[in-house]
Amino acid sequence: MHPYLAQFLTIALVHLVAVASPGPDFAIIVRQSITYGRKTALWTSLGVGSGILIHVGYSLLGIGLIVSQSIAVFSIMKLAGALYLIYLGSKALRAKPMNRAEVTATKRDHLPTTLQALRTGFFTNGLNPKATLFFLSLFTVVIDPATPLIIQAGYGLYMALATALWFSGLSLLFGHATVRRSFLLIGHWFDRLTGVVLIGLGLRLALTKQ
Repeated sequence: MHPYLAQFLTIALVHLVAVASPGPDFAIIVRQSITYGRKTALWTSLGVGSGILIHVGYSLLGIGLIVSQSIAVFSIMKLAGALYLIYLGSKALRAKPMNRAEVTATKRDHLPTTLQALRTGFFTNGLNPKATLFFLSLFTVVIDPATPLIIQAGYGLYMALATALWFSGLSLLFGHATVRRSFLLIGHWFDRLTGVVLIGLGLRLALTKQ
């Protein structure tokens, strides 16, 4: 087997396990799907996948190594990510009950714009320091430093695309009309629960030492 193919298969397997694990990305995609529908959730999924490129970029440039060696830099990144999750969670906690008319047809003026949906996904992933540690480990342990940069960049593009596709699948599932209607009848409680989860993740992130 070609060494690059073996590398790729290892990366694909490790990435699949990581992306399938519940975390901030999962929580925000489910919330976007239930609250706003498939279209918004799909754009958010694309934002999450684009956020992967941040981690790939600094890993290729070697900045990830600097981050891992600097407690101050990593602490700032961790705090920024924690505050963003808490901000998203606090917004979800303020969710109000919807009447049946709103459940049947969500008002267009209440939907996030495409840019807002992309931005939400992008920053949710891009500001996640757990992802920083994951990609740092991946690019220093799994990927041979001798691997050409173009090949490493290809691995990164694959992970960004695979992430976007994974969460797009979740968007289609949770954004299905029947599933949405069922959830939206108790949607404000679902939103508030999601808010508690996001705030909990943010606090855990802020308080952990690594």
